[in-house]
Amino acid sequence: MDFIRITTARHVSGHQIALGFADGSEGVADLSAELSGPVFAPLRDIDYFKQFQIVGSTLEWPNGADFAPEFLHELACGREAVLA
Repeated sequence: MDFIRITTARHVSGHQIALGFADGSEGVADLSAELSGPVFAPLRDIDYFKQFQIVGSTLEWPNGADFAPEFLHELACGREAVLA
């Protein structure tokens, strides 16, 4: 079964992360408008935001906050991923 998997992630500036995906696509996801709710509140602090890691197929922060890799792909690449 194919699925979207993040392979590279680098902080660009603010709440923007450059992402590379296993399907070869890449782009920059701006998460500034996505940080509402209690689990995402700590990510509003840029220093905390930068503490993401690739865990499994997506990004995760120390408090357990994460986003679906399909959602990040759509933000970064501007289109839905095509699964083979």
